[in-house]
Amino acid sequence: MEKILQSEISYSLLNTAIATVILLLTFGLFRIFFPWLIRQVERLHGTRIRSLKFHNFEIISSHSITSGLCGVLKVLHLFGTLFLLYFYLTLVLSFFPETQELSQNMIHYILDPLKEVGSTFLAYIPKAIYICVIFLVIRYVLKVIRMFFDRIEKGFLKIEGFHSDWARPTYNLVRILVFAFTLIIIFPHLPGSSSPAFQGISVFLGLLISLGSGSAVSNLVSGIVITYMRPFQVGDRVKVGETIGDVLEKNLLVTRVRTIKNIEVTIPNSMVLNSHVMNYSAEAEEKGLILNPRLSLGYEVDWRQIHSLLLKAADRTEGVLKDPKPFIFQTALNSYTVEYELNAYTRLANEFDNVYSDLFQNIHDIFNEAQVEIMSPAIVALRDGNQTKFF
Repeated sequence: MEKILQSEISYSLLNTAIATVILLLTFGLFRIFFPWLIRQVERLHGTRIRSLKFHNFEIISSHSITSGLCGVLKVLHLFGTLFLLYFYLTLVLSFFPETQELSQNMIHYILDPLKEVGSTFLAYIPKAIYICVIFLVIRYVLKVIRMFFDRIEKGFLKIEGFHSDWARPTYNLVRILVFAFTLIIIFPHLPGSSSPAFQGISVFLGLLISLGSGSAVSNLVSGIVITYMRPFQVGDRVKVGETIGDVLEKNLLVTRVRTIKNIEVTIPNSMVLNSHVMNYSAEAEEKGLILNPRLSLGYEVDWRQIHSLLLKAADRTEGVLKDPKPFIFQTALNSYTVEYELNAYTRLANEFDNVYSDLFQNIHDIFNEAQVEIMSPAIVALRDGNQTKFF
């Protein structure tokens, strides 16, 4: 009896080894065959696999068709692998007397859930078709809307009072509204949407989003307001709060500015909206940006000479416009000094710091050449009150 049992175990182990070798060989063939088949499909892209069009309107692109076919092959590869594993386990368990009953019941473990899923799927097919039709309609509606806003953005279509730089953010807002409207329509048709568990999860997720996205929503709303206020454009030299630099990017959440020291600063849009924004580039190209260096000199220096020297320094500075002509204000008559303000025009708004530096250098040189000291005198009274000195 023991010999018979040993022979049965040996026979079962031998069959298991053979089944394992066949399984590994099949897996190896799968790993060669399916990637090769996917490569063949990708090579047909643009040749035999072409876009599905109706007149000049593209319904489905060739790239989408190719990606869909490759996806189907990957799914077949996955299901083929799972089926082989299931068949292998059933077969191996049937080789041993102790597990033969389990082997016979395995088909029920797999088929019973599949039958339930299949019946649910078949019952859901009409709703799934309804959802697919809605998605297809919405997809082409969005294509038409995008085409409309693209033409506005590129200047082919002009609407009075609607700026071309509003086209992209307006399209994004319209797309969000369309998606929200679509979700409202299809939500009752989603599987399990009427169940208490699904509704509870939806309420919980909505609560998490509302609690965790307060600042994000604030920045989003601020970004929308900033977009339509148009306080600056990408490339403008601006001052937001204490940050001065060129605008690199503006989106619905943040504004990115690169300072004159090449430091990239990310500013939340809510902070931008609540700060004073100074745009140096807005009028620089047409009217010119006015640079206004100031200096204080004593009453003993003739103001006419100071005006002449300041205008000469402005004329010598590269980047300062000759027309409109620079002009000078005397902004204060202090106790010991007179305050002068040179006003010079430039169109180099993004380089006004360099122009300022050159202008200060030329003021320094011109005053040295004229032997006029740039200093602010102060008066000091001695204790006995009989002498005064100026410094």
